[in-house]
Amino acid sequence: MTDTSPLGIIAGAGRFPLALAEAASARGRPVFAILLKGIAGPELEAFPHEWAGIGRFGQILQAARRAGCRDLVFIGSLVRPHLWTTVPDLAALRALPDVIRLYRGGDDHLLRGIASLFEKEGFRLLGAQEVAPELLMPAGVLTRRAPGADDMDDIAHGRAAIAALGPFDVGQGVVISGRRIVAVEGAEGTDGMLERCAAMRASGRLKWASDTGLLVKAPKPGQDHRLDLPAIGPGTCERAADAGLRGIAVEAGGTLMVEPQAMIGAADRRGLFIVGVERSGPPAP
Repeated sequence: MTDTSPLGIIAGAGRFPLALAEAASARGRPVFAILLKGIAGPELEAFPHEWAGIGRFGQILQAARRAGCRDLVFIGSLVRPHLWTTVPDLAALRALPDVIRLYRGGDDHLLRGIASLFEKEGFRLLGAQEVAPELLMPAGVLTRRAPGADDMDDIAHGRAAIAALGPFDVGQGVVISGRRIVAVEGAEGTDGMLERCAAMRASGRLKWASDTGLLVKAPKPGQDHRLDLPAIGPGTCERAADAGLRGIAVEAGGTLMVEPQAMIGAADRRGLFIVGVERSGPPAP
């Protein structure tokens, strides 16, 4: 049975908030968007919405309750704000001791803690994939080009690196070639990491031949999949190609994708492969 209560979407930057809103609406679920000022784009203004500052915890709660939301989804990219540059409201000030403790850790630790604050207020936190499973990456090769045996070896090593770094709450992606990891995703995100690789190649610091290297993305071990799954889209393909890479490998069922047809078209045009790899074992044929 379709839930008729509005789905509250707390929206950061990028295309995923709109993709989720459209997918939920297509399934018959009303949407209410809470757009984070200075971060979210205006696209979701086509839906019932309210703008709120990132530190306005009480305003966000009140907006969601007025709209009748029981379920909330956090989606979209968000640069971790400096705690003392936000402008908190009274509810946020009451939660400030908890928030200060949450800031002593990585992004996953912070997001889990923020989610728990909403759950204490009676909301249910959902992952985007629970609302719109069609946004998840399937298993197998999506593009005309396919990975070879050496690529699959690199993919396995890249995933092992992400798993090893997981306890330190480091990013969800690496760039690798010939078992050599040359970049690990940090606070700059995937796009920033790929731009860094492109700059290293342009400067000669990274002396790879063209059409070399892979982007590998997967959730961190123990990560809360409701809050921050890795994601790819057409822009990922363009930046990977600009960095001279040959392919993108992500965890099937553990990675979100936006505008999949445009993404596949961009990859085919730039000569990349995209493959969804099962959590264990090789990709489906």
